[in-house]
Amino acid sequence: MISRSNYIKKLQKATNRSPITALLGPRQCGKTTLARMFSRKQKTTFFDLESQPDVRRLQNPELVFSSLTGLVVLDEIQNQPSLFNVLRVMVDRPDNQARFLILGSASPDVVRNVSETLAGRVEFIELSGFNLFEIGPDRYNNLWVRGGFPRSYLAPSDEDSIAWREGFIRTFLERDIPQLGIRIPSQAMRRFWNMMAHHHGNTWNASLIGRAMGLNDKTVRSYLDILTGTYMIRQLQPWYENLGKRQVKSPKIYIRDSGLLHGLLNLADQHTLLGHPQVGASWEGFVLEHLISTLDLSESYFWATHSGAEIDLLFFYKGRRYGAEIKFTEKPRPTKSIRAAIQSLNLEHVWIIYPGEHTYPIDDKISVLPISDSNAIYGQLE
Repeated sequence: MISRSNYIKKLQKATNRSPITALLGPRQCGKTTLARMFSRKQKTTFFDLESQPDVRRLQNPELVFSSLTGLVVLDEIQNQPSLFNVLRVMVDRPDNQARFLILGSASPDVVRNVSETLAGRVEFIELSGFNLFEIGPDRYNNLWVRGGFPRSYLAPSDEDSIAWREGFIRTFLERDIPQLGIRIPSQAMRRFWNMMAHHHGNTWNASLIGRAMGLNDKTVRSYLDILTGTYMIRQLQPWYENLGKRQVKSPKIYIRDSGLLHGLLNLADQHTLLGHPQVGASWEGFVLEHLISTLDLSESYFWATHSGAEIDLLFFYKGRRYGAEIKFTEKPRPTKSIRAAIQSLNLEHVWIIYPGEHTYPIDDKISVLPISDSNAIYGQLE
């Protein structure tokens, strides 16, 4: 079993200081396994809200919760939204002796009760699939091709892995989306998701997508928001300010898990991937997700101007601005675009992340860094 010690530490801190901790992330990313690992050494009561016996146990939830102490885990909380009001009542009682860990497969924006009903009482932790820190930096190729979902990454063969991903996509569209109360034909959402895979790494253009699907801008925007709220798509927001330049103000769209991207594009192995026109965009999205997850970035952006200057990832640390540029090449070089971003945005440093082996500085503002050594960014930030 792959250790997820960093998330265990996050859970320990959050449950110690907050009455409710919400562990959120896509289905099948390991939330339940992580919760069981975390709860092994403490008194825990576990409720699976997709299990009918557990649902029946909670027919009178306030009575049940009032008798519990220690950690109470509620898995797939989005299936029972009525419990949010009960949790608010319970944690506000002075005699409450339980801490609650709720697991969900939809963001607070989708399960609005989490952020509204439990405001000031809940701490959020977002769980993604496996990352390089967990599996080892020398295994990044396999993680890139198969993605971070545990059953996909750990599958005995590439054939088994791609079969699992296809089953996941079908189940997600036919069962998980309807369970959230969203009534959209699975075929229409599958077509939209496939289209997003072909636009992976590009800026969002609702009119272009709408025309291609024969739908209006509002409808395709709602499709995008659904896949974003269920952790399937990342909308990387643009950063813009008054610079006297025309800047891009639409988000960039990425399929968050590289394995699902490759499944949607029918890329079953690395050989097929390397010969595909989307290989560079796939690499960009893979590295982007890795950096956002492992650097624990609460805010992340890209920056681009209509004249061509851009930076793939812009983030802030202790009031300073930093950037990352992602290149799928053996010999990355600093470009005019990178230097323009440094000057226009007053960036402290930019790392060029690539799939090679050597780390070296270009100058005092730019370094080249292999993805296998991307944890070195921590040291340079301090």
